Amino acid sequence: MKIRSVKENIKIKGGIKNIKSAPRNDIYLILDNIRSMYNVGAIFRSGEGARVKKIYLCGMTATPPREKIYKTSLGAVNFVPWEYKKSAVEVIRILKKEKVKIVVLEQTDQSKDFSRAKYKRPIAIVVGHELNGVSKECLEAADLHVEIPMYGRANSLNVATATGIILFEVLNKIKK
Repeated sequence: MKIRSVKENIKIKGGIKNIKSAPRNDIYLILDNIRSMYNVGAIFRSGEGARVKKIYLCGMTATPPREKIYKTSLGAVNFVPWEYKKSAVEVIRILKKEKVKIVVLEQTDQSKDFSRAKYKRPIAIVVGHELNGVSKECLEAADLHVEIPMYGRANSLNVATATGIILFEVLNKIKK
């Protein structure tokens, strides 16, 4: 199997101009205090693959341009609209005024299995700090809490991995 470069893949898919102008899905990502730039980059990469409308980088979450973010995103930071906001709760309030449903990916007493939840667009997915999770304020402001069930010793997945899983589950359900 031949491994293609990023430039070769862009050429195959119709070029940078077509990728940048293609319609975006009514999905937002809100990163609440993500501490690892590698996780931020990986989330950009998943977000670009799902054609999210925008990524909000909040609190202590690092913003581009940063080498670690760019490297892990494989350049996706150049193709996904993003914005930094000091507070994820502020973003949630703004999006709620626009009738965006807020879904928090976190293990709580109210969490539903992510694969059984019903999702409506427009939607924002909130993910949180690798150790502390999503802030209490964001949990309280959310319309829905979902979690990815864990069956082993580990009680959670890496935030970037979990974001990719939930993102494509939501995308598949809202496209039906």
